[in-house]
Amino acid sequence: MVDVVRRRGEWSRGRGAERLQAPGIVAAQYASMGWPVCLGAHSYRGTRGSIEQGRACSCDRVGCPAPGAHPVSPTWQMQATVDTNVIRSWWEARPEASVLLVTGRVFDVLDVPAEAGAAALAAMEAAGTAVGPVACLGEDRMLFFVVTRGMPADEDEWWSCGLDCEPESVTPGLRWHCRDSFVLAPPSACGPGLAARWLRPPAGHPLPDALRLLEYLVDACEA
Repeated sequence: MVDVVRRRGEWSRGRGAERLQAPGIVAAQYASMGWPVCLGAHSYRGTRGSIEQGRACSCDRVGCPAPGAHPVSPTWQMQATVDTNVIRSWWEARPEASVLLVTGRVFDVLDVPAEAGAAALAAMEAAGTAVGPVACLGEDRMLFFVVTRGMPADEDEWWSCGLDCEPESVTPGLRWHCRDSFVLAPPSACGPGLAARWLRPPAGHPLPDALRLLEYLVDACEA
C-alpha cells in the first residue's frame, strides 16, 4: 500500500506511515485544499508508554468504542475549519491528535470493507472509470472520496439516503459519510495496525460523482 507525503505544495509518495509528516502539518495541508478539518482524539498511553487497562483513548470515556477516531469536542461541526492558523494552534496544543476530515461540505466518503473495496477498485480501473482519492484504514476498510451531495439551503431539496442515516442497512458493509459525519484521515491511527493511509492521493485524482462509483461498490459488497 502507498503512503503519501505532501512537500512544497504537492503530494508525493512515502515509504511508510512512520515517515509521514506530523499530523498537524498534514491537517494544514488538507485545509489548504479546502477540505474542512476537525481535531480528533488519539490512542491513549500511560506514563510508561503502554496502553492502560480499560482505557484506549485520550478521551475521558472508559471503554471508548472508537479510540482515537472521534472528535475531541462535541461541537466539532461548528469548529471544523480550513483556517490553517487555527489548525496549527490545535496541533501545537495536542501534537498527538488524530486528523479528522469532515464530510458533507466539499466531499462525501463511501466507506466499504477492504476486500470489497479492492474488488470494486480493480473493476473501476478496468472499465476506465475515474475513481478519485482512495484511502484505507488498516486492513479492514477502504474509503472512496467523492463529490458531496451538498447542504442545500432548502431542507426540502435534500436527497435522503438510507445509507447516511442507517449505515449498512441498505447494502451490508457499505456506509455513505455525508453531512454530520467525518472520517479518520492519513496519517492518523486509531490503534495498532489501524493507520489510515492513501492508496490514491488527492493530487491528480479529482473527486468523482458518487453515483458512478456506487454501482461498483454495491456489487462488490453484495458479491
